[in-house]
Amino acid sequence: MSDQPTATDATPEPAGVPEPVAAPALEAVPDLTGLVDGSRIVICCGSGGVGKTTTAAVIALEGARRGRRAVVVTIDPAKRLADALGLSALTNTPTKIDGPWPGELWAVMLDTKSTFDALVVGNAPTPEQADRILANPFYRNISQALSGTQEYMATEKLYELHEGGAFDLVVVDTPPTRNALDFLDAPARLTRFLDHRLYRVLMTPTRAYMRAMNAAAQAFLRPFARVVGMEVVQDAITFFQAFDGMEAGFRDRASRVLQLLTAPGTAYVVVASPRRDTVDEASFFADKLAESGVAISALIVNRMQPSFGGPPPAEARSRAEVLAGTALGDHYANLADVSTLAANEEAELADLKGRIGGATVVRVPLLRSDVHDLEGLDLVAAHLFARPAPR
Repeated sequence: MSDQPTATDATPEPAGVPEPVAAPALEAVPDLTGLVDGSRIVICCGSGGVGKTTTAAVIALEGARRGRRAVVVTIDPAKRLADALGLSALTNTPTKIDGPWPGELWAVMLDTKSTFDALVVGNAPTPEQADRILANPFYRNISQALSGTQEYMATEKLYELHEGGAFDLVVVDTPPTRNALDFLDAPARLTRFLDHRLYRVLMTPTRAYMRAMNAAAQAFLRPFARVVGMEVVQDAITFFQAFDGMEAGFRDRASRVLQLLTAPGTAYVVVASPRRDTVDEASFFADKLAESGVAISALIVNRMQPSFGGPPPAEARSRAEVLAGTALGDHYANLADVSTLAANEEAELADLKGRIGGATVVRVPLLRSDVHDLEGLDLVAAHLFARPAPR
């Protein structure tokens, strides 16, 4: 990156070149300090590859630095979070990261099946009923592969960590944007499933009523049996019958999780980069949140081209042409290029900023290297919390 030209450059400017224009006065830089201090849950949403995992880790780290007991949860199977926190691996149980901060920093990698197993055990009336469900082949399949299971278990893990009392700040790194919508809708989807007619047929407790509903049940099940086999269908029926008596507990849990996702202490942070595709994804998510009556607390835009002040791009380009062939001319040409890029990126964000109301907007500039350790997290934190960057 070139330096901003100064009056001490050795090559004099020819006559007729305008005097350098002073950079505008700096405005107060927005930061996320209030969000970290005032929230109990922070949910980071955005497209893949925009720095969402890093952002979640930085927010949790700042919570620990401000004396809070913070935990960051990722449902991204990649090792980026573990690597950045200096851990060889993460598990479904919180792992503590030691460091020079007055609070506590912990991290969790969601294990969908383990979380589902714990939910079953916690809601089963007896250990024997829990064992029957856990051993059922149909359950073993849906606990790992059924669409929406991961998202609901992520909300369950969030609820578990919040309600357990060990942490006063839970930061969640969600899947890429459109899956994050599934994350927010997961509790309601579970309730809709429990109300579905097929579920009620399979859960019918008496043989007499089952015979009366036999034709309807066969109509539902016959197409599935032809595709997956009657054994699989029978495993499903056995699972639902073993589930008898637990739906009220699941329904109540889903209701409480939904309340937590929309509680005043829960903040939503949208993470984006200044590219058209990721801005479109962030805009889509902002619209969906607004439809649900949920306000976005902050927009973080990573990898922004820094603006170096000085004259507008067109004027810098004109000076570069006048000074062509000189070192100062090269400086002005470089300044024109980066200023144009910065202006174009700001233009990409204009519509998105209009969709998020009064949310705080924080820009993180393009860094010299990827974030892969605590020092890198510190560098990002300097921008999110408006303090001098570490040396």
